[in-house]
Amino acid sequence: MFTGLVEGTGVIKAVKRIREDVELQIEPLFIMTDVNIGDSISVDGVCLTITGIKEGVFSVDVSGETLSRSTISRARPGDEVNLERALRLSDRLGGHLVSGHVDGTGEIIEKVRDQRSWRLKIEIDHRLAKYTIEKGSIAVDGISLTINCCQDTFFEVNIIPQTARETKLLKKKAGDLVNIETDLIGKYVEKMFRKNGASQDESGLSGINREMLKKYGFGD
Repeated sequence: MFTGLVEGTGVIKAVKRIREDVELQIEPLFIMTDVNIGDSISVDGVCLTITGIKEGVFSVDVSGETLSRSTISRARPGDEVNLERALRLSDRLGGHLVSGHVDGTGEIIEKVRDQRSWRLKIEIDHRLAKYTIEKGSIAVDGISLTINCCQDTFFEVNIIPQTARETKLLKKKAGDLVNIETDLIGKYVEKMFRKNGASQDESGLSGINREMLKKYGFGD
């Protein structure tokens, strides 16, 4: 589990394909001494397990499933990635609960300077958009951000100077892809609505939950 408060960035030193999977070797660009083999780490928002450490470079394995849902499938040596070590129970939860289980990718379709910050407009599939709400949380390349506004196919977020300094998000431009993880709580709420709706239909009390699901974009 992570908070979405990226600690710093790293550089991909090597990409090794192993059948349908990939092994990445990553060098952190900040001091990261207390890591061990078996630890979880967020790489551009993707939760991965450290499988080796040598001379300041750590290795992670990426499964075919993860490659199919994330931008790691496009990773190349020299690419910069956001890094965050796993949350300790004693840590402050400054962002929001981020599992590192990426739902899919989005495309930056607009990047505009807004005072001291930057505003990004990101297009996503409608199946992910239904989990976005104004002033809700979303993880973009592992960064916990607040949604300014959202529609059926996109949402907008602001990148403040501190976030720009600690992450590599603003190095991306319109047309680039980013990893998206929607709010975990929204997915559980949808499942409970669906389950309750089904049981009520069997009891003859249909309509209410079905209409609520449709109203909030969860209907078929």
